Amino acid sequence: MLEALKKMFGKSEAEPLAPVPTAPAPTAGSRNDGKQPDRTAPVAQPETPTVTPPEQAKPAEAAPPAPKPRRERAPKPPVKPWKLEDFVVEPQEGKTRFHDFKLAPELMHAIQDLGFPYCTPIQAQVLGFTLAGKDAIGRAQTGTGKTAAFLISIITQLLQTPPPKERYMGEPRALIIAPTRELVVQIAKDAADLTKYTGLNVMTFVGGMDFDKQLKHLEARHCDILVATPGRLLDFNQRGDVHLDMVEVMVLDEADRMLDMGFIPQVRQIIRQTPPKSERQTLLFSATFTDDVMNLAKQWTTDPSIVEIEAENVASENVEQHIYAVAGADKYKLLYNLVNDNGWERVMVFANRKDEVRRIEERLVRDGVNAAQLSGDVPQHKRIKTLEGFREGKIRVLVATDVAGRGIHIDGISHVINFTLPEVPDDYVHRIGRTGRAGAAGVSISFAGEDDSYQLPSIEALLGRKISCETPPTHLLRPVERKRP
Repeated sequence: MLEALKKMFGKSEAEPLAPVPTAPAPTAGSRNDGKQPDRTAPVAQPETPTVTPPEQAKPAEAAPPAPKPRRERAPKPPVKPWKLEDFVVEPQEGKTRFHDFKLAPELMHAIQDLGFPYCTPIQAQVLGFTLAGKDAIGRAQTGTGKTAAFLISIITQLLQTPPPKERYMGEPRALIIAPTRELVVQIAKDAADLTKYTGLNVMTFVGGMDFDKQLKHLEARHCDILVATPGRLLDFNQRGDVHLDMVEVMVLDEADRMLDMGFIPQVRQIIRQTPPKSERQTLLFSATFTDDVMNLAKQWTTDPSIVEIEAENVASENVEQHIYAVAGADKYKLLYNLVNDNGWERVMVFANRKDEVRRIEERLVRDGVNAAQLSGDVPQHKRIKTLEGFREGKIRVLVATDVAGRGIHIDGISHVINFTLPEVPDDYVHRIGRTGRAGAAGVSISFAGEDDSYQLPSIEALLGRKISCETPPTHLLRPVERKRP
Protein backbone atom coordinates (compact mmCIF):
# COMPACT_ATOMS: atom_id res chain seq x y z
CA MET A 1 0.00 0.00 0.00
CA LEU A 2 2.80 2.35 0.92
CA GLU A 3 4.58 1.66 -2.33
CA ALA A 4 1.35 2.25 -4.24
CA LEU A 5 0.85 5.60 -2.52
CA LYS A 6 4.42 6.65 -3.38
CA LYS A 7 3.83 5.79 -7.00
CA MET A 8 0.60 7.77 -6.99
CA PHE A 9 1.86 10.95 -5.27
CA GLY A 10 5.59 10.96 -6.02
CA LYS A 11 5.21 12.13 -9.62
CA SER A 12 2.84 14.95 -8.76
CA GLU A 13 5.25 16.30 -6.10
CA ALA A 14 8.18 16.32 -8.50
CA GLU A 15 6.40 18.08 -11.33
CA PRO A 16 6.73 21.61 -9.93
CA LEU A 17 10.48 21.16 -9.88
CA ALA A 18 10.70 20.20 -13.52
CA PRO A 19 11.02 23.78 -14.94
CA VAL A 20 14.08 24.55 -12.79
CA PRO A 21 17.15 24.50 -15.12
CA THR A 22 20.12 22.41 -14.24
CA ALA A 23 23.29 24.19 -13.12
CA PRO A 24 25.83 24.74 -15.92
CA ALA A 25 29.20 23.08 -15.74
CA PRO A 26 31.88 25.16 -14.01
CA THR A 27 34.11 27.13 -16.39
CA ALA A 28 37.65 28.46 -16.03
CA GLY A 29 37.81 31.40 -13.66
CA SER A 30 34.63 30.43 -11.83
CA ARG A 31 36.01 27.88 -9.50
CA ASN A 32 33.57 26.42 -6.88
CA ASP A 33 35.19 24.05 -4.44
CA GLY A 34 32.41 24.11 -1.86
CA LYS A 35 33.98 26.83 0.20
CA GLN A 36 32.27 29.59 -1.74
CA PRO A 37 28.48 29.70 -2.15
CA ASP A 38 27.20 28.33 -5.42
CA ARG A 39 26.38 31.48 -7.43
CA THR A 40 24.52 29.41 -10.04
CA ALA A 41 21.96 28.03 -7.62
CA PRO A 42 18.62 29.73 -7.53
CA VAL A 43 18.57 32.48 -4.93
CA ALA A 44 15.44 33.67 -3.26
CA GLN A 45 14.74 37.21 -4.43
CA PRO A 46 14.23 39.78 -1.68
CA GLU A 47 10.83 41.26 -1.37
CA THR A 48 10.31 44.63 -2.96
CA PRO A 49 10.72 47.19 -0.18
CA THR A 50 7.68 49.05 0.83
CA VAL A 51 7.87 52.72 -0.08
CA THR A 52 7.48 54.80 3.04
CA PRO A 53 7.05 58.53 3.46
CA PRO A 54 10.31 60.53 3.63
CA GLU A 55 10.01 61.10 7.34
CA GLN A 56 9.90 57.32 7.92
CA ALA A 57 12.45 56.29 5.29
CA LYS A 58 15.53 57.19 7.34
CA PRO A 59 14.66 56.86 10.98
CA ALA A 60 18.34 56.64 11.97
CA GLU A 61 19.15 60.18 10.78
CA ALA A 62 18.95 62.88 13.41
CA ALA A 63 16.90 65.92 12.69
CA PRO A 64 19.03 68.81 11.40
CA PRO A 65 19.96 71.30 14.09
CA ALA A 66 17.96 74.43 14.18
CA PRO A 67 19.83 77.25 12.40
CA LYS A 68 21.52 79.72 14.66
CA PRO A 69 19.86 83.06 14.65
CA ARG A 70 21.86 85.41 12.46
CA ARG A 71 22.94 88.71 13.83
CA GLU A 72 21.52 91.30 11.56
CA ARG A 73 24.13 93.78 10.47
CA ALA A 74 23.33 97.38 10.47
CA PRO A 75 23.03 98.61 6.89
CA LYS A 76 26.04 100.51 5.65
CA PRO A 77 25.45 104.20 5.34
CA PRO A 78 25.16 105.25 1.71
CA VAL A 79 28.41 106.49 0.21
CA LYS A 80 28.19 110.14 -0.54
CA PRO A 81 29.06 110.82 -4.19
CA TRP A 82 32.34 112.69 -4.51
CA LYS A 83 32.17 116.20 -5.84
CA LEU A 84 34.93 118.54 -6.88
CA GLU A 85 33.68 120.93 -4.21
CA ASP A 86 34.85 118.38 -1.62
CA PHE A 87 38.47 119.03 -2.64
CA VAL A 88 39.08 122.49 -1.26
CA VAL A 89 42.51 124.04 -1.80
CA GLU A 90 42.94 127.72 -1.12
CA PRO A 91 44.95 129.73 -3.64
CA GLN A 92 48.43 130.49 -2.37
CA GLU A 93 50.92 132.95 -3.79
CA GLY A 94 53.77 131.28 -5.65
CA LYS A 95 52.01 127.90 -5.82
CA THR A 96 49.94 126.26 -8.53
CA ARG A 97 46.89 124.19 -7.64
CA PHE A 98 45.74 121.18 -9.65
CA HIS A 99 42.37 122.97 -9.78
CA ASP A 100 44.00 125.54 -12.03
CA PHE A 101 44.29 122.98 -14.87
CA LYS A 102 40.59 121.96 -15.00
CA LEU A 103 41.32 118.24 -14.74
CA ALA A 104 38.63 115.54 -14.93
CA PRO A 105 36.74 114.97 -11.64
CA GLU A 106 37.81 111.29 -11.56
CA LEU A 107 41.43 112.37 -11.72
CA MET A 108 40.99 115.13 -9.15
CA HIS A 109 39.39 112.62 -6.77
CA ALA A 110 42.50 110.42 -6.98
CA ILE A 111 44.80 113.43 -6.54
CA GLN A 112 42.93 114.36 -3.36
CA ASP A 113 43.27 110.78 -2.06
CA LEU A 114 47.04 111.04 -2.59
CA GLY A 115 47.17 114.28 -0.61
CA PHE A 116 48.53 116.50 -3.39
CA PRO A 117 47.00 119.98 -2.94
CA TYR A 118 49.63 121.89 -4.91
CA CYS A 119 51.83 121.08 -7.90
CA THR A 120 55.58 120.68 -7.58
CA PRO A 121 57.61 123.09 -9.75
CA ILE A 122 58.08 120.59 -12.58
CA GLN A 123 54.41 119.60 -12.50
CA ALA A 124 53.30 123.21 -12.72
CA GLN A 125 55.61 123.89 -15.66
CA VAL A 126 55.19 120.64 -17.60
CA LEU A 127 51.40 120.43 -17.31
CA GLY A 128 51.04 123.91 -18.73
CA PHE A 129 52.49 122.60 -22.01
CA THR A 130 51.47 118.95 -22.13
CA LEU A 131 47.78 119.49 -21.33
CA ALA A 132 47.71 121.73 -24.40
CA GLY A 133 48.97 118.80 -26.48
CA LYS A 134 52.58 119.94 -26.89
CA ASP A 135 55.64 117.69 -26.72
CA ALA A 136 57.95 118.35 -23.78
CA ILE A 137 61.48 117.65 -22.57
CA GLY A 138 62.05 117.80 -18.83
CA ARG A 139 65.29 117.85 -16.87
CA ALA A 140 64.55 116.70 -13.36
CA GLN A 141 65.87 114.29 -10.80
CA THR A 142 63.94 111.52 -9.10
CA GLY A 143 61.67 112.79 -6.34
CA THR A 144 60.60 116.03 -8.05
CA GLY A 145 57.14 114.81 -9.02
CA LYS A 146 57.90 114.28 -12.70
CA THR A 147 56.17 110.89 -12.70
CA ALA A 148 52.86 112.42 -11.64
CA ALA A 149 53.37 115.18 -14.21
CA PHE A 150 53.48 112.84 -17.20
CA LEU A 151 50.84 110.49 -15.76
CA ILE A 152 48.35 113.33 -15.32
CA SER A 153 49.02 114.37 -18.93
CA ILE A 154 48.44 110.81 -20.17
CA ILE A 155 45.26 110.25 -18.16
CA THR A 156 43.80 113.57 -19.29
CA GLN A 157 44.48 112.75 -22.94
CA LEU A 158 42.90 109.29 -22.69
CA LEU A 159 39.81 110.58 -20.88
CA GLN A 160 39.27 113.38 -23.39
CA THR A 161 39.68 111.13 -26.43
CA PRO A 162 37.37 108.09 -26.66
CA PRO A 163 39.09 104.83 -27.64
CA PRO A 164 38.72 103.63 -31.24
CA LYS A 165 35.75 101.38 -31.99
CA GLU A 166 37.92 98.61 -33.43
CA ARG A 167 40.47 97.80 -30.79
CA TYR A 168 42.42 94.71 -29.86
CA MET A 169 43.75 93.56 -26.49
CA GLY A 170 47.42 94.15 -27.26
CA GLU A 171 47.10 97.76 -28.42
CA PRO A 172 48.05 100.27 -25.69
CA ARG A 173 46.98 103.87 -26.06
CA ALA A 174 49.85 105.24 -23.96
CA LEU A 175 53.38 103.86 -23.67
CA ILE A 176 55.92 104.60 -20.92
CA ILE A 177 59.45 103.23 -21.32
CA ALA A 178 61.80 103.18 -18.32
CA PRO A 179 65.26 101.61 -17.91
CA THR A 180 64.84 99.48 -14.78
CA ARG A 181 62.32 97.03 -13.40
CA GLU A 182 62.02 98.90 -10.11
CA LEU A 183 61.23 102.15 -11.88
CA VAL A 184 58.61 100.46 -14.09
CA VAL A 185 56.91 98.92 -11.05
CA GLN A 186 56.91 102.26 -9.21
CA ILE A 187 55.49 104.16 -12.21
CA ALA A 188 52.77 101.53 -12.63
CA LYS A 189 51.85 101.81 -8.96
CA ASP A 190 51.56 105.59 -9.25
CA ALA A 191 49.49 105.15 -12.42
CA ALA A 192 47.15 102.72 -10.67
CA ASP A 193 46.65 105.23 -7.84
CA LEU A 194 45.79 108.03 -10.27
CA THR A 195 43.49 105.95 -12.53
CA LYS A 196 41.47 104.14 -9.85
CA TYR A 197 38.29 106.15 -10.53
CA THR A 198 38.70 106.36 -14.32
CA GLY A 199 38.27 102.78 -15.55
CA LEU A 200 41.60 102.92 -17.39
CA ASN A 201 43.74 99.77 -17.32
CA VAL A 202 47.46 99.86 -16.47
CA MET A 203 49.83 97.00 -17.36
CA THR A 204 53.55 96.34 -16.89
CA PHE A 205 56.12 94.37 -18.89
CA VAL A 206 59.42 93.73 -17.12
CA GLY A 207 62.14 91.14 -17.51
CA GLY A 208 62.75 88.60 -14.79
CA MET A 209 59.04 87.97 -14.28
CA ASP A 210 56.87 85.15 -15.60
CA PHE A 211 56.36 85.79 -19.34
CA ASP A 212 53.17 83.70 -19.63
CA LYS A 213 51.62 85.43 -16.64
CA GLN A 214 52.22 88.83 -18.20
CA LEU A 215 50.80 87.54 -21.50
CA LYS A 216 47.62 86.34 -19.77
CA HIS A 217 47.12 89.79 -18.25
CA LEU A 218 47.53 91.30 -21.71
CA GLU A 219 44.99 88.92 -23.26
CA ALA A 220 42.43 89.38 -20.47
CA ARG A 221 41.52 93.03 -21.03
CA HIS A 222 42.25 96.12 -23.06
CA CYS A 223 45.46 97.96 -22.21
CA ASP A 224 45.24 101.72 -21.86
CA ILE A 225 48.61 102.52 -20.26
CA LEU A 226 51.59 100.21 -20.76
CA VAL A 227 54.73 100.68 -18.64
CA ALA A 228 57.69 98.57 -19.74
CA THR A 229 61.42 98.05 -19.90
CA PRO A 230 62.77 98.08 -23.48
CA GLY A 231 63.88 94.44 -23.66
CA ARG A 232 60.67 92.81 -22.46
CA LEU A 233 58.52 95.15 -24.57
CA LEU A 234 60.48 94.13 -27.67
CA ASP A 235 59.93 90.46 -26.80
CA PHE A 236 56.16 90.93 -26.83
CA ASN A 237 56.26 93.15 -29.90
CA GLN A 238 58.35 90.77 -31.99
CA ARG A 239 56.06 87.86 -31.07
CA GLY A 240 53.10 89.83 -32.37
CA ASP A 241 51.42 90.05 -28.96
CA VAL A 242 51.73 93.84 -28.69
CA HIS A 243 51.03 96.38 -31.42
CA LEU A 244 52.10 99.97 -30.92
CA ASP A 245 50.37 101.63 -33.87
CA MET A 246 47.59 103.00 -31.63
CA VAL A 247 49.90 104.84 -29.19
CA GLU A 248 48.66 108.39 -28.60
CA VAL A 249 51.18 109.42 -25.92
CA MET A 250 54.73 108.11 -25.45
CA VAL A 251 56.97 108.83 -22.46
CA LEU A 252 60.70 108.11 -22.27
CA ASP A 253 61.73 108.31 -18.61
CA GLU A 254 65.37 108.63 -17.51
CA ALA A 255 66.64 108.85 -21.07
CA ASP A 256 70.19 109.49 -19.85
CA ARG A 257 70.14 106.24 -17.90
CA MET A 258 68.88 104.34 -20.95
CA LEU A 259 71.83 105.77 -22.86
CA ASP A 260 74.25 104.64 -20.16
CA MET A 261 72.76 101.15 -20.08
CA GLY A 262 72.90 100.70 -23.86
CA PHE A 263 69.13 100.56 -24.39
CA ILE A 264 68.89 103.16 -27.15
CA PRO A 265 69.07 100.65 -30.08
CA GLN A 266 66.13 98.77 -28.53
CA VAL A 267 64.25 102.01 -27.91
CA ARG A 268 64.75 102.96 -31.57
CA GLN A 269 63.18 99.66 -32.66
CA ILE A 270 60.22 100.29 -30.37
CA ILE A 271 59.65 103.86 -31.55
CA ARG A 272 59.62 102.71 -35.17
CA GLN A 273 56.51 100.66 -34.34
CA THR A 274 54.62 103.72 -33.02
CA PRO A 275 52.83 106.36 -35.14
CA PRO A 276 54.97 109.16 -36.61
CA LYS A 277 56.01 111.82 -34.11
CA SER A 278 53.62 114.30 -35.74
CA GLU A 279 50.71 111.98 -34.84
CA ARG A 280 51.61 111.25 -31.22
CA GLN A 281 52.56 113.29 -28.16
CA THR A 282 56.08 112.56 -26.89
CA LEU A 283 57.47 113.44 -23.46
CA LEU A 284 61.12 112.85 -22.58
CA PHE A 285 62.64 113.17 -19.12
CA SER A 286 66.29 113.04 -18.14
CA ALA A 287 68.44 113.92 -15.15
CA THR A 288 70.94 115.58 -17.50
CA PHE A 289 70.78 117.34 -20.85
CA THR A 290 73.88 115.98 -22.55
CA ASP A 291 74.42 116.38 -26.28
CA ASP A 292 73.40 112.75 -26.80
CA VAL A 293 70.15 113.23 -24.90
CA MET A 294 69.29 116.39 -26.82
CA ASN A 295 70.01 114.66 -30.13
CA LEU A 296 67.58 111.90 -29.21
CA ALA A 297 64.97 114.45 -28.17
CA LYS A 298 65.33 116.20 -31.52
CA GLN A 299 64.76 112.92 -33.38
CA TRP A 300 61.72 111.81 -31.39
CA THR A 301 59.83 115.03 -30.55
CA THR A 302 58.17 117.85 -32.50
CA ASP A 303 58.87 121.43 -31.41
CA PRO A 304 59.14 120.44 -27.73
CA SER A 305 58.80 122.76 -24.77
CA ILE A 306 61.84 122.52 -22.48
CA VAL A 307 61.47 122.50 -18.71
CA GLU A 308 64.50 122.44 -16.39
CA ILE A 309 64.57 121.99 -12.63
CA GLU A 310 68.00 122.84 -11.29
CA ALA A 311 69.90 120.13 -9.45
CA GLU A 312 70.56 122.26 -6.42
CA ASN A 313 66.83 122.39 -5.78
CA VAL A 314 66.75 118.60 -5.79
CA ALA A 315 69.36 118.04 -3.06
CA SER A 316 66.76 118.65 -0.41
CA GLU A 317 67.54 121.00 2.43
CA ASN A 318 65.97 118.32 4.63
CA VAL A 319 69.02 116.09 4.04
CA GLU A 320 71.97 116.71 6.36
CA GLN A 321 75.12 115.81 4.39
CA HIS A 322 78.39 114.52 5.90
CA ILE A 323 81.63 113.25 4.38
CA TYR A 324 84.04 111.12 6.39
CA ALA A 325 87.66 110.89 5.23
CA VAL A 326 88.48 107.24 5.89
CA ALA A 327 90.94 104.65 4.60
CA GLY A 328 89.48 101.92 2.43
CA ALA A 329 90.44 99.26 5.00
CA ASP A 330 88.39 101.04 7.68
CA LYS A 331 85.20 101.62 5.69
CA TYR A 332 83.40 98.46 6.79
CA LYS A 333 84.22 99.03 10.47
CA LEU A 334 82.87 102.56 10.20
CA LEU A 335 79.70 101.36 8.48
CA TYR A 336 79.00 98.60 11.01
CA ASN A 337 79.65 100.77 14.06
CA LEU A 338 77.52 103.63 12.73
CA VAL A 339 74.54 101.35 12.16
CA ASN A 340 74.99 99.25 15.30
CA ASP A 341 75.89 101.95 17.83
CA ASN A 342 73.08 104.26 16.77
CA GLY A 343 70.43 101.57 16.37
CA TRP A 344 69.42 102.82 12.92
CA GLU A 345 66.50 100.84 11.55
CA ARG A 346 66.15 101.80 7.89
CA VAL A 347 69.46 102.50 6.18
CA MET A 348 70.37 102.41 2.50
CA VAL A 349 74.00 101.77 1.55
CA PHE A 350 75.30 102.44 -1.97
CA ALA A 351 78.38 100.97 -3.64
CA ASN A 352 79.59 101.27 -7.22
CA ARG A 353 80.00 97.61 -8.16
CA LYS A 354 77.87 94.50 -7.76
CA ASP A 355 80.69 92.52 -6.16
CA GLU A 356 81.13 95.29 -3.55
CA VAL A 357 77.42 95.22 -2.80
CA ARG A 358 77.50 91.44 -2.32
CA ARG A 359 80.54 91.53 0.00
CA ILE A 360 79.13 94.33 2.18
CA GLU A 361 75.79 92.55 2.56
CA GLU A 362 77.46 89.22 3.39
CA ARG A 363 79.65 90.80 6.08
CA LEU A 364 76.73 92.63 7.67
CA VAL A 365 74.66 89.45 7.82
CA ARG A 366 77.64 87.54 9.24
CA ASP A 367 77.98 90.17 11.97
CA GLY A 368 74.33 89.97 12.98
CA VAL A 369 72.80 92.85 11.02
CA ASN A 370 69.57 92.10 9.16
CA ALA A 371 70.68 93.20 5.69
CA ALA A 372 69.85 92.45 2.06
CA GLN A 373 71.29 93.38 -1.32
CA LEU A 374 69.80 94.80 -4.48
CA SER A 375 71.70 94.56 -7.76
CA GLY A 376 71.26 93.33 -11.30
CA ASP A 377 72.24 89.81 -10.22
CA VAL A 378 69.27 89.43 -7.86
CA PRO A 379 66.23 87.65 -9.46
CA GLN A 380 63.15 89.80 -9.84
CA HIS A 381 60.94 87.83 -7.45
CA LYS A 382 63.62 88.18 -4.77
CA ARG A 383 64.01 91.91 -5.48
CA ILE A 384 60.30 92.47 -4.92
CA LYS A 385 60.39 90.45 -1.68
CA THR A 386 63.48 92.37 -0.52
CA LEU A 387 61.88 95.76 -1.17
CA GLU A 388 58.74 94.69 0.69
CA GLY A 389 60.83 93.54 3.65
CA PHE A 390 62.73 96.83 3.67
CA ARG A 391 59.52 98.85 3.40
CA GLU A 392 57.95 96.90 6.29
CA GLY A 393 61.02 97.29 8.53
CA LYS A 394 61.99 93.61 8.49
CA ILE A 395 65.29 94.51 6.79
CA ARG A 396 67.43 97.17 8.51
CA VAL A 397 70.08 97.76 5.86
CA LEU A 398 69.61 97.61 2.09
CA VAL A 399 72.84 97.57 0.06
CA ALA A 400 72.40 98.56 -3.60
CA THR A 401 74.04 99.63 -6.82
CA ASP A 402 73.03 102.89 -8.49
CA VAL A 403 71.03 101.18 -11.24
CA ALA A 404 69.10 98.99 -8.79
CA GLY A 405 68.49 101.80 -6.33
CA ARG A 406 67.46 104.53 -8.72
CA GLY A 407 63.80 103.63 -8.95
CA ILE A 408 63.26 102.97 -5.24
CA HIS A 409 60.62 105.16 -3.60
CA ILE A 410 60.33 104.19 0.05
CA ASP A 411 59.42 106.72 2.70
CA GLY A 412 61.05 106.61 6.10
CA ILE A 413 64.65 105.90 5.05
CA SER A 414 66.55 107.70 7.81
CA HIS A 415 70.12 107.42 6.49
CA VAL A 416 71.88 106.97 3.17
CA ILE A 417 75.51 105.88 3.29
CA ASN A 418 77.77 106.12 0.24
CA PHE A 419 80.25 103.33 0.90
CA THR A 420 82.01 104.48 -2.26
CA LEU A 421 81.51 107.86 -3.88
CA PRO A 422 79.67 107.61 -7.22
CA GLU A 423 81.61 107.96 -10.44
CA VAL A 424 78.88 110.17 -11.93
CA PRO A 425 78.01 113.29 -9.87
CA ASP A 426 74.32 113.07 -10.75
CA ASP A 427 74.19 109.69 -9.03
CA TYR A 428 75.14 111.39 -5.76
CA VAL A 429 71.95 113.46 -5.95
CA HIS A 430 69.92 110.37 -6.78
CA ARG A 431 71.42 108.48 -3.84
CA ILE A 432 70.83 111.08 -1.16
CA GLY A 433 67.35 111.66 -2.57
CA ARG A 434 66.31 108.30 -1.09
CA THR A 435 66.15 110.02 2.32
CA GLY A 436 64.54 113.28 3.38
CA ARG A 437 61.42 112.49 1.34
CA ALA A 438 57.96 113.95 1.87
CA GLY A 439 59.30 116.71 4.10
CA ALA A 440 60.97 114.34 6.57
CA ALA A 441 64.51 114.92 7.82
CA GLY A 442 67.27 112.67 6.53
CA VAL A 443 71.03 112.17 6.80
CA SER A 444 73.55 111.19 4.14
CA ILE A 445 77.08 110.06 5.04
CA SER A 446 79.73 109.52 2.38
CA PHE A 447 82.99 107.63 2.88
CA ALA A 448 85.80 109.31 0.94
CA GLY A 449 88.84 107.06 0.66
CA GLU A 450 92.06 107.14 -1.28
CA ASP A 451 90.37 105.50 -4.27
CA ASP A 452 87.34 107.75 -4.66
CA SER A 453 87.96 111.12 -2.96
CA TYR A 454 88.86 112.63 -6.34
CA GLN A 455 85.10 112.59 -7.15
CA LEU A 456 84.35 115.23 -4.51
CA PRO A 457 85.07 118.40 -6.55
CA SER A 458 82.66 117.44 -9.34
CA ILE A 459 79.95 116.54 -6.81
CA GLU A 460 80.38 119.87 -5.03
CA ALA A 461 80.29 121.69 -8.37
CA LEU A 462 76.97 120.05 -9.17
CA LEU A 463 75.55 120.94 -5.75
CA GLY A 464 76.89 124.48 -5.97
CA ARG A 465 78.46 124.37 -2.52
CA LYS A 466 81.24 122.79 -0.48
CA ILE A 467 80.74 119.85 1.86
CA SER A 468 83.21 119.78 4.72
CA CYS A 469 85.23 116.59 5.27
CA GLU A 470 85.28 115.16 8.78
CA THR A 471 87.47 112.63 10.53
CA PRO A 472 85.32 109.91 12.11
CA PRO A 473 85.55 109.54 15.90
CA THR A 474 87.99 106.86 17.04
CA HIS A 475 85.31 104.69 18.64
CA LEU A 476 83.61 104.31 15.26
CA LEU A 477 86.77 102.72 13.83
CA ARG A 478 87.10 99.97 16.44
CA PRO A 479 87.28 96.38 15.15
CA VAL A 480 84.04 94.50 14.67
CA GLU A 481 83.54 91.72 17.18
CA ARG A 482 82.67 88.43 15.52
CA LYS A 483 79.35 86.98 16.57
CA ARG A 484 79.56 83.51 18.08
CA PRO A 485 77.60 80.92 16.13
